[in-house]
Amino acid sequence: MADSQAARSPHLPGDLAVWFFIFAELAVFGILFIGYGVARSLDPATFAAGKEALHPWTGLLNTIGLITASYLVALSVHRLRDRKPGVAMLLWAGIAASCIYTFGKLWEYADLYSNGYNLGTDTFFMFYFFLTFFHFMHVVLGQIVLVVLAVKVKKGEYNGDDMNGMESGASYWHMVDLVWLVLFPMLYVLA
Repeated sequence: MADSQAARSPHLPGDLAVWFFIFAELAVFGILFIGYGVARSLDPATFAAGKEALHPWTGLLNTIGLITASYLVALSVHRLRDRKPGVAMLLWAGIAASCIYTFGKLWEYADLYSNGYNLGTDTFFMFYFFLTFFHFMHVVLGQIVLVVLAVKVKKGEYNGDDMNGMESGASYWHMVDLVWLVLFPMLYVLA
């Protein structure tokens, strides 16, 4: 009973080193967001025109995919902590949900590129492609982390005794999701 209560007491999930990494990544994204905001305030017409060329429904589907993936990852952490079955299945389902984002973003890049938009088009598209590709690479790394977690759970290497690895991977994944929840409205919704 004492171990169960200790596992549920408030604590920083995962490894402290992962949190330093997460905060460093958030600082980089924060600097890029500030740069975007300053550039947008200096040339609102270019940014408004650029936003009109984007695919808000694809952005919304990407958002739904990432939020669903985060929900499934959070469920998997709780199931592992409670030593319930289905942890690996939830992680694989989270990876599948995150692929909505991956394929949606690749389709959007291909469509924009075929219509003549790229990093050199204007300031809006320089920020759009740089920010979203930087985020895309974080999503891919997060998907790799989730695959590793799923494989380790399936092998019995994560069984609820030590939650450090599972919580570290889940925390990174949630950071990736959080960044998208800022990027989506910033790029697709706000004028």
